[in-house]
Amino acid sequence: QVQLVESGGGLVQAGGSLRVSCAASGSIFNIETWGWYRQAPGKQRELVATITQGGSTNYADSVKGRFTISRDNAKNTVYLQMNSLKPEDTAEYYCHGLGWTGYDYWGQGTQVTVSS
Repeated sequence: QVQLVESGGGLVQAGGSLRVSCAASGSIFNIETWGWYRQAPGKQRELVATITQGGSTNYADSVKGRFTISRDNAKNTVYLQMNSLKPEDTAEYYCHGLGWTGYDYWGQGTQVTVSS
């Protein structure tokens, strides 16, 4: 089993920056790809960014050039650095781990609110 705990969400003004973190514990070796998803009220959960074990990254078009996903293997932590935030980035942000067997691991989420 893998446990994911997000932190770092909060309220920020448009144009500001925020970094959310995902601390992982348990059978982390089971994870092939780490990612961040978000879900705004009344909308479907959407992919924000992913990073593979090999370090390859992928971003949603809406966040390219503004968000950066990274990993600290020594701390078993995945980060999402968010710059130039916009009100439309407001959402609950979820950490995700995709297992080698296709199993999905999810954190409980952290709220990010961007005021205009």
